[in-house]
Amino acid sequence: MIRTGKEYRASLDDGREVYIGGERVTNPCTHPQFKPVIDIRARIYDMQHDAATQAAMTYVEDDERYAIGLRLPYEQKDWQDKRDAVDLVMKDIGGVVTRMGDETIGEMWSLWDGKDILNEIDPRFAANIERHIHEAIKHDPFHVSANTDPKGDRSKAPQDQDPDMLVHVVRETDAGIIIRGAKYETAAAYSNQAFLKPTIANWGDAKLSDYALGCIVKMNAPGVKHICRTGFAGKGSADDYPLSNRVDEIDTLMILDNVLVPWEDVLFYQHTRAAGFIRATLHRYSAFPFVQRTLSYADLIIGAALWNVKQTGLEKQQAVQEKLSELAVWREGINAFLTASVAMAEPSPNGLLMPQQSLLMSGRVHALTNLPRMMHIARELCGGQVCITPDAASFAAPDTKPWLDKFYTINDTWVSDDRRKLLALGRDLLNSDYAGHRLTFQLFAQSPPFAQLAAVYRTFDWNGPLDFAHKAANLSDNVWGGKKPN
Repeated sequence: MIRTGKEYRASLDDGREVYIGGERVTNPCTHPQFKPVIDIRARIYDMQHDAATQAAMTYVEDDERYAIGLRLPYEQKDWQDKRDAVDLVMKDIGGVVTRMGDETIGEMWSLWDGKDILNEIDPRFAANIERHIHEAIKHDPFHVSANTDPKGDRSKAPQDQDPDMLVHVVRETDAGIIIRGAKYETAAAYSNQAFLKPTIANWGDAKLSDYALGCIVKMNAPGVKHICRTGFAGKGSADDYPLSNRVDEIDTLMILDNVLVPWEDVLFYQHTRAAGFIRATLHRYSAFPFVQRTLSYADLIIGAALWNVKQTGLEKQQAVQEKLSELAVWREGINAFLTASVAMAEPSPNGLLMPQQSLLMSGRVHALTNLPRMMHIARELCGGQVCITPDAASFAAPDTKPWLDKFYTINDTWVSDDRRKLLALGRDLLNSDYAGHRLTFQLFAQSPPFAQLAAVYRTFDWNGPLDFAHKAANLSDNVWGGKKPN
């Protein structure tokens, strides 16, 4: 069953406890800082029904239509279909949004791959994760993740500081477990549910810990409080800040104040082996749509930079072409990693098809570590006018419009209004509060840079290069220290 945008909006009017700017929000749908991104999520739901987009956004099984982003991947076509749907959404909305549900659902697939580990703890937990995956497909909720913890003092075990720094179980009841703590999560305040799991591998015990917890949390559950950062919408005119006012995704400190999680929503509890498994494999699926969004972001950066050099006739200069080419190499590198990871996809432990892990994790590092430099190159290509151009109101005011029309019109092709719009996009994309937030978000959204490199280390096949160099140097088998790896 696929939702409509209207049904999604109605699901948010449920009494949830949301705060922004120090004030309680009655209904996120009508709040000016939530409304733009909620409208985008609603549009994605409606695209699943529109005749022009339904075929790309959905699939049919047993005469029922479902969202393609939630489909379990069993073959390469499933990944291509998911990719096509995301591309369609980005083009439709004219911007980049990341936390829209299709990215985070893959984290649940990762845990499902560890069902044998869950069965060691309690067969109910393996059954719970499988049921939740299929219920998500059936009911089409806006599903997000809940990973990041308040940092606390990382030199101390969780029980040696404020115990709520990491989410933990307070007590068990017949109905379920009572949990306390907090998580940071983008889009939590306007989603329906979150997959909560540990981030920091410090649970105070090697085998059993109340901090080693995975569960589904409903965003309107009693005791769940959303304290949100102030958004960028409304801080400036939409004419001057077209991205800030349309695609800013609101981040939340999600407080869990003695929240009851029913047993049917508990995915693992106390068992650190299960917690360790999900931490090591969390992004084996979800990294793909995340990196794909970075590819869309690359296209937006390239497009803004290229239009800026074309409008002033500089695109034929060799120095300009070299900088544009560097942007293209970055973009094509992201595309190549995504394409290759699907072309060389491999079965998961539970029979799903997961992108080839070394290629996918390397692609994520390539995309994100190069992002700051690429934004700087784009600034060079856009030039200083992105930071000195007057606002839209000045271009419209009778006393100033004639002068701005005079100095911002280049020819009949590039008149002042189009130049103003282009420079406003460049400013918001590269220089604004939104731009700075987006850069940091991309770098840390899935994991910090050191953890991204650690994922490459875990997934790369080191034996191939070792064996190659072993033969080239004519080393004895003694150097293997025992049995030579296969």
